[in-house]
Amino acid sequence: MVLSPELDAMNDKDAEEIFKALSNQTRVSILRLLKHPADHFSTQAHVMKENGFEGGVCVSDIRKNIGVSQSTASQYLSILEQSGLLEMKRIGQWTYYRRNEVTIKQFEHYIRLKL
Repeated sequence: MVLSPELDAMNDKDAEEIFKALSNQTRVSILRLLKHPADHFSTQAHVMKENGFEGGVCVSDIRKNIGVSQSTASQYLSILEQSGLLEMKRIGQWTYYRRNEVTIKQFEHYIRLKL
């Protein structure tokens, strides 16, 4: 089966970081919520098509939804971003996160081939 080189881009070290990020149920919940942000969060006023970050959700909205402190939410989001599972963008004074679907597809492909 020939797939795009983009899918084959994940190595064992990258996958290990993702497994670590997914070892916490709240971080997994964040990914689930961000899969369909319109179902779980209010309209994000500062994220417009012109900003090129559709589907992004403000940190404070994520924090409220998962019921943790601001510092804990920031730590969880940072871990997910460092693993490549989330993308982050600052728009004005707000920070938004969304799923990195390319990395998620690469991880899915990695699991299918290696595990």
